[in-house]
Amino acid sequence: MKRTAKLLSILLLALVVASASAAGKKNSEKAHVVDSGSFGVLVNGRRVATETFVIEQGSDGSVAKSELRVDEGAKAGQRAEMRLAANGDLRRYEWKETAPGKSQSVVEPADQFLIQRVFATPSSKPIERPFLMPVSTVVLEDYFFSHRELLLWRYLAQACGSKPDCQPGKSQFAVIIPRQQNSAPVTLEYVGREPLTLRGQQRVLDHFRISMEESIWSVWMDSEYKVQRILIPDSNTEVLRD
Repeated sequence: MKRTAKLLSILLLALVVASASAAGKKNSEKAHVVDSGSFGVLVNGRRVATETFVIEQGSDGSVAKSELRVDEGAKAGQRAEMRLAANGDLRRYEWKETAPGKSQSVVEPADQFLIQRVFATPSSKPIERPFLMPVSTVVLEDYFFSHRELLLWRYLAQACGSKPDCQPGKSQFAVIIPRQQNSAPVTLEYVGREPLTLRGQQRVLDHFRISMEESIWSVWMDSEYKVQRILIPDSNTEVLRD
């Protein structure tokens, strides 16, 4: 992985660190889009769901918005919005079920740690669950694949930084999975560059593994460090960028 300039860019994106010139600008400055698009979710080769997402960066932090729509079987949908401070700490994470139910969940800092509030309905009294984990902890929701891209950016930033000939090894992160109301360790590993045929065209992509509990995900990113494909063998699931 000898793309030093891109790794420097990823360092800024993963930690969401504003430059010295940007620090003096007003917080109302319009954010710019770091990545956006959609992922098609295929199970046994059949498309069953679509995630649309946008990741924006401003001078005082960043925001990642995602929406998942299930088109196969019972209609279901959910939305998520993650807001990060300029140093990468979590400001607020909000998850909403749009169909068939209306449950909601919010994760926010509380005295240097994190607390989750779960609402069965928008008007119901929340159930609170504290997490004795720092505000720098990664949020990794079940069904939002763009969250894996954010996690990989942080992994590359911490493992490589500005090193010109970086071959990142294994690294472990503690993550919160709000939908499960749980936390877990996640291990990331760089496998190498591999040829891969996507939509009839052969490309050379960077291959990573994300391991959590009993599941191992393979993820391929392009030269801009944007996720192009995810393979989850234990559920016969494939995720492809549209």
